[in-house]
Amino acid sequence: MTAATRRSPSGAHRDSNPGRAAIWRTASALLLAHLLAPRVFAQEPKAEDLGKEIATLRAEVERLESAEGDAERLRELERRIDLLAAELEKSRTGGATDVEAPVKGQPGLGPAASKVYAKSRGVSIGGYGEVVYDHPSSARQDGSPSGLEPRVDLLRYVTYVGYKFSDKILLNSEIEFEHASSGEGAEERGEVSVEFAYLEFRPWKSGGFRAGMVLLPLGFLNELHEPPIFRGSHRSEVEQQIIPTTWPENGVGVFGESGPFQWRGYVVAGLDSAGFSSGGIAEGKQEGSQSLARDLGYTGRLDYVGVRGLLLGASVYTGKSGQGATIDGQPIGAKVTLFELHAQYELRGLQLRALHARSTIGDAALVNARNGLFGDESVGERQYGWYVQVAYDLMSLRPAGQWSVLPFVRYERLNPQDQVPAGFSKDPALDQKVLTAGVDVKPLPNVVLKADCTWLHDAARSGTNTFHLAVGFLF
Repeated sequence: MTAATRRSPSGAHRDSNPGRAAIWRTASALLLAHLLAPRVFAQEPKAEDLGKEIATLRAEVERLESAEGDAERLRELERRIDLLAAELEKSRTGGATDVEAPVKGQPGLGPAASKVYAKSRGVSIGGYGEVVYDHPSSARQDGSPSGLEPRVDLLRYVTYVGYKFSDKILLNSEIEFEHASSGEGAEERGEVSVEFAYLEFRPWKSGGFRAGMVLLPLGFLNELHEPPIFRGSHRSEVEQQIIPTTWPENGVGVFGESGPFQWRGYVVAGLDSAGFSSGGIAEGKQEGSQSLARDLGYTGRLDYVGVRGLLLGASVYTGKSGQGATIDGQPIGAKVTLFELHAQYELRGLQLRALHARSTIGDAALVNARNGLFGDESVGERQYGWYVQVAYDLMSLRPAGQWSVLPFVRYERLNPQDQVPAGFSKDPALDQKVLTAGVDVKPLPNVVLKADCTWLHDAARSGTNTFHLAVGFLF
């Protein structure tokens, strides 16, 4: 509730700012007129009229934002604008194509993962999937043979299942199938796993509690990893090697919104340093499977979303990872601290994104001794990674239905072995520069076709270039 808002004896909100109240009444009148008109005159509104209404409502949203209007009212206006936009598309196609309006994602959840929130009661089902073709170059950066073969992979197929018990209690879950099967192929790389499964209790409209297996709120992709949402056939290297994605764990925590801020914080079972390697902490994730919990992890995130199209935020994870292990009678603490800063801005067709992450691992030499790591195999005492990404929707210049054509470029710099303990050496192959460029084509918001190239350079000159094709969907 803003400072200008008070609650009347009946429980309704009363806005003490007459200008803001007038804006709200105007917007409400426009929406009421739109809802009643088809019933009174028994005819569908024209596309031109719908377009004008959408433009008017957007203007009202901008005026509310400039006046620092109530966030809840703004969200309601934006939701109704989305509904009008879907009706506009239907009118343009003559009703021949009944396209489902995309679900608006909850903070920290993609559209498919948010379907249960739109239910009044009962079961919701959603999901996503992606098939990726990789064609690596035959030569490495130094000209030697790469030995890599082209592959095509059903990388992921995911089902979201939710259940709305009441307005205040729900269950949300994600079950993931990787590489098509859990037992096929020479490497038997496939697996079936639960990505998250939590109960949510919302005693307040602006926040509540979660308990179960949750996704840690780090970076962009750990929570929002559905293929139509991120650019490129593969997730960014920084958000795989430096920030492990996906990273779920059993825990409990809080979430909510306050004015222009969104926040989440959890206490979870910590990492297990027995899985750490020169490549980072990703294999130290316990992922909820009989997780050791002698050492706990603490994670939190804060985002500012007070300007339309802008997201600014930071997140952190900290906690020991020894889980009671010792080496030569010496306990291993192995405290991990990871923090990241992120920013995103969208204006019409332009999309800008940047992220910077750093992490440290304590007792790295003891971890090396426990894990049998020598020389340049050492766990890094310090890791870092950052990237910048630019995309532009060409269809914003000349709209044609719901099509989007998004050429993009992303540049990454990372090293999971930026600093190592005394007596160990660095592997130059881990000092990486990655350039990815391509195009994502979306005939509908929930369906994407991707083509891109990745140029990987490292200090050992062992990097390879790869051409990718992918298809992805969410529902």
